[in-house]
Amino acid sequence: MAIKNKKWINSLITWYNQYHRDLPWRHTSNPYHIWISEVMLQQTQVATVIPYYERFTSLFPSVVDLAHADDDQLMKAWEGLGYYSRARNLKKAANQILNQFNGKVPTTYSELLSLTGIGPYIGAAIASIAFGEPIPVVDGNVLRVFTRFWGIHTDIRQEALKENLRDKLMPYICTVDPNTFNQSIMELGATMCTPKQPNCHSCPIASHCYANKHSKQAILPIKSPAKKTPHYDIVIGIIANKKNKLLITRRSEKQMLGGLWEFPGGKIEINETHEQALLREIKEETGLHIFVNAHLITVKHAYSHFKITLHAYLCTFISGRVIANVFQWIDAHNLTDFAFPTANRKVIQALLKKK
Repeated sequence: MAIKNKKWINSLITWYNQYHRDLPWRHTSNPYHIWISEVMLQQTQVATVIPYYERFTSLFPSVVDLAHADDDQLMKAWEGLGYYSRARNLKKAANQILNQFNGKVPTTYSELLSLTGIGPYIGAAIASIAFGEPIPVVDGNVLRVFTRFWGIHTDIRQEALKENLRDKLMPYICTVDPNTFNQSIMELGATMCTPKQPNCHSCPIASHCYANKHSKQAILPIKSPAKKTPHYDIVIGIIANKKNKLLITRRSEKQMLGGLWEFPGGKIEINETHEQALLREIKEETGLHIFVNAHLITVKHAYSHFKITLHAYLCTFISGRVIANVFQWIDAHNLTDFAFPTANRKVIQALLKKK
């Protein structure tokens, strides 16, 4: 594809070199560290990622350390960052690297795509930033920048648009340093060409931008309405036995939030009271008979595709024996040693505060 106008690239890179944010992963060419940062930055804000990145790379400083990581330690290091399949996939990919690439992160885009959890965006980021391969990154920020810049009126929910933009950017990235090019377009989307009220007055490529010239910033990108987000009421029991130990259960790795610990419970069915639902769920899940004592806290939480209202109750064990080996009775003061989902962590905070 021929390049019609290259002037904007030089303006963009000059701006980036002068104004880019000082982020810890920009001080390294280590492909492992770049990989960790890019995975963490998926669906998560930079300010949130920084302390997690620094702690994670300290705990697991190499691919070998990650591949051999204890599952509980890994999930605890990821606790609160969300989208926990990312952590599990990191470990799976680390083992692939040990077994298939002699412990070295693959150096090419095509090889990177063979690793669990690495798709076109992360593959392009690692390949370009760590190894200088000219593969454009296309994420939400980049989609927004270039649908505005080139006046593209295609719905950005259409997967084909990403491939089209990647092809359209390819001739440009081949004319400059791929690392700087990709970091520049990502930085522009994150700090200038924001979803609402973009800072066009300070944008280094505004004079070449279709949306700026035609006052289409509020219209572009085109994004079809999202599906209605379902909501579920969940009830859980903080069950204490005669030794005042509490029952927790570990989620299967095949489940959402797999590998994390939680208090037993489940969805409240139509026409059920909280107590009826809790007694039923605990019996089905654990085989135990319990007494529901008192309400502890209600927590509202949103995931990517649904929302929940979590109702937590203090309960007393009456009889029975747990029917699976994924349960543990632990002291309340040891709860913080285990990795829990965010909503359960808020329950723990309320519980420990009450004690």
